[in-house]
Order: sequence, then structure tokens, then C-alpha cells
Amino acid sequence: MIDRPHRVAPLLTRSGQLLARYGLVVVLAWIGFGKYAKMESRTLIEHSPLMSWIYDVASVTVVARGLGTMEIVAALLIALRPVLPSASALGSALAVALFLGTLSFLFTTPGAVSSHAAGLPVLSALPGQFLLKDLVLIGVAVWTLGEALAARKAFP
Repeated sequence: MIDRPHRVAPLLTRSGQLLARYGLVVVLAWIGFGKYAKMESRTLIEHSPLMSWIYDVASVTVVARGLGTMEIVAALLIALRPVLPSASALGSALAVALFLGTLSFLFTTPGAVSSHAAGLPVLSALPGQFLLKDLVLIGVAVWTLGEALAARKAFP
């Protein structure tokens, strides 16, 4: 009975790793495909000092589809981890860059922080809470990047 947690722990760890990696793949791909349908980031991007210039160069549709394509490519590359760890590492690095950009919108989008309660900022439902999930997603992407880089050594 005492040994049971020691036997279950590796299974839980491996299950968590698979859920994290392929959950990230699903989220990235789904958001990426959504950008082809109607989902766009115009409001977020046009308030960003780092990215607002992009609409001087490309249309809203081109920007949305470009970001969507990058998200889909990152998802596909991350999914290749069992056979191509180097490609998976590249996909993870792309995901980290995409999530860094998205997280920056927390600080630049009007209305992301709607008020303060007891001295703490309160995030609005949209876009604040919507953007906050990327904090977890970037953590998973950083983990998949490190894990894929370490796995490259095991492959010739």
C-alpha cells in the first residue's frame, strides 16, 4: 500500500506531460484556424506599441491569417516531438514568441484591467481574463521547448 504512490506518480507525470504537450497543440491549432474564420486580434494589436505598425503594412485579414498560420505551424511542429525533436523545439520556440506577444497586450490594451479591489488590479472578462490564460500556455511552451531540446541529444 505504501508503494502505490510510487507506482502511480510516474504514470501521472507522463500523463500530465502528454496532456500538456498535446493540449498545447490543440489550443494553438484551434486558435490558428479560428483566425481564418473570423477571430482577429485587431483591437489588441492596434493598441500595442510593439505591433500597431503592422496595419500600415498589411490588412487586418492578412495579419490575422499570418498569425493563424504561425499558430498552426507551431502546433504541427510541437506535435512532431516523438519523431523530430528538433522540429518540435522550433515549434515550441515559435509558440513562446507568440505567447509573449499576446501577454504584452495585458499591459497595452485599454480595459484589460477594469478596476482595483483592495489595491489589486481586477482583470476584465474580455480581454483581461482571456489574455491571462497565455501565462499558463507560455509555461507549457517553455517546458516543451526544454524537453524537446533535451530529447535532441537522444536522437542522432
